[in-house]
Amino acid sequence: WKTLRNASVIVGRSWDAQEGHGERMDRARDQVASPMRASVPKHGKCAPKQLGKDVHELVEEIGTVGVAFGVGTGIGFTVSDQPWVRHVLFEASSATVPLIRLLDGETAHLLAVWAAKHRLLPKEMRPDPECLRTVLWGREFSNPIGLAAGFDKNGEAIDGLLDLGFGHVEVGSVTPKPQPGNPKPRVFRLVDQRAVINRYGFNSEGVEEVHGRLARRLSQRTNELGLVGINLGKNKTSEDAAADYVTGIKRLARFADYLVVNISSPNTPGLRALQGRKQLETLLKQVLHARNAMTWGIRGPPPLLIKIAPDLSEEDLEDVAAVATRLRVDGLIVSNTTVARPPEISSAKHGEETGGLSGKPLMESSTNVLHRMYELTNGRIPLVGCGGVSSGEDAYAKICAGASLVQLYTSFAFDGPALVPRIKRELVECLRRDGWSSVSEAVGSAHRTTA
Repeated sequence: WKTLRNASVIVGRSWDAQEGHGERMDRARDQVASPMRASVPKHGKCAPKQLGKDVHELVEEIGTVGVAFGVGTGIGFTVSDQPWVRHVLFEASSATVPLIRLLDGETAHLLAVWAAKHRLLPKEMRPDPECLRTVLWGREFSNPIGLAAGFDKNGEAIDGLLDLGFGHVEVGSVTPKPQPGNPKPRVFRLVDQRAVINRYGFNSEGVEEVHGRLARRLSQRTNELGLVGINLGKNKTSEDAAADYVTGIKRLARFADYLVVNISSPNTPGLRALQGRKQLETLLKQVLHARNAMTWGIRGPPPLLIKIAPDLSEEDLEDVAAVATRLRVDGLIVSNTTVARPPEISSAKHGEETGGLSGKPLMESSTNVLHRMYELTNGRIPLVGCGGVSSGEDAYAKICAGASLVQLYTSFAFDGPALVPRIKRELVECLRRDGWSSVSEAVGSAHRTTA
C-alpha cells in the first residue's frame, strides 16, 4: 500500500498539473483507484515468494489486471484521445514500476510482455510531430524511436508495444529451432547504475512458432502505425551459422519491414567470431543470396542489417565497414551489449556476473563506436543507434553521431511506458533548439564543420 500511495501521489501531481479539469479529475482518480483496491491480494504483502514463478500464477495472484498494471491500463479512459488523459495514463503506468521490482528480473520481463500482449498498457493516440517523421529504405517511420530486440523475443506483444508510440519494434532474436537458453538466474538488475546484465543465451520458441504467430497477425492487420523488424540468431549447438540465418530469412522475411542478422550477442559461444572479415563476408553472401532469391512485390525485399558489438577493435570496425560497404548491406545496428565492466559496475552488486551489460553505462562507448562507423562508411550506410538511451538528449546524441533510427530497451524496463512519449518530446526540443526541422537533417551533424 505504501508503494500504491506513492504511485497515487505521482498520478495526482500529473493530474493537478493539467489545467481546467476540476471535478473531472476527481472522478478520474476514483475510477482508477477503485479497480486497484479490488485487485490487491487479500494476503496483504506482495513479496516475490508469494507471487510465484509462473506468469499465469502471478497474474491470478495479483488480479486480472493486477496491481502492477492497474493504474496504467487507465480504467474508464482507454478510448479517450484527449492529450491530458494520455499523459496521465502513461505517467500512472510508469508509477507502478516499483511494484514490478518486487519480482526478479526475468519474471518482471515476462509479466511486462504478458501485459503488452493483452493490450493492458496505455495506448498512444497523440500523433507524432512532423519533425520526427523518418523515411528510410522506402519505409516511413512516424518517429525514429524503436524498441530493441530482446524484449519481445517471440513476437507475442508487437501491437501492444506499438500502441505505446514506438516508431518500430524489433522481435527476436529468433533461432531456427526452439532452445531454452542459458540456466537461470540469467538477468541481473543494477538499479543504482541503471544497468542490466543478462545472459539469456537466445532463448527462443523457434522460427515455426514465431512464423505462425506473425502469419496470424498479418491476416488480422491489427496495427498499421508501426514497423516491425525481425532479429535472427543461430542455435547454440549449430555448426552451420549461415544455414541458421538462411532458415530464419526463408521463414520470416515476408513478415518483416527489416531484417537483422545478430552476430554480436556475447551469450552464444563463438557468435562474435562471425564479425571477422572473412567469416562475415562468407556469411553475408549466403544470407543476401537467400533473401534476394525469394519472390518480392513492388516494394522489394526487406532491408538487411547487421547488429555489431561495442567491443570491436579499430581493425574489426574497419573490416565490418569494408564488408558491409562492398556487399551493400542495408544498415548496421550499433550496438549490442558489452562484455566490458566499467569500475562503477565491477564494484556493484551483481557487477561481476557474466553476460552482456546494457543500460546507461553503455551510452558513451556505443555512441563512440557509432560515430566511428559513420566515418568508416562515409555516411553511406544507414545506422541504428542502440545502447544506453534513456532521454531525448541521448537519442539526439546518437542521431548527431550518425544514427537515422534509435533503439532502447533497458531504460524502458526501468522507467516504464511514460519513457516513450517523454523521449519523443525531448527529442523534438533538441531538434528545435539546434534549428533542425527534421531528424534527417540532424543525422551525422556532429561530423560536419562550418566555415
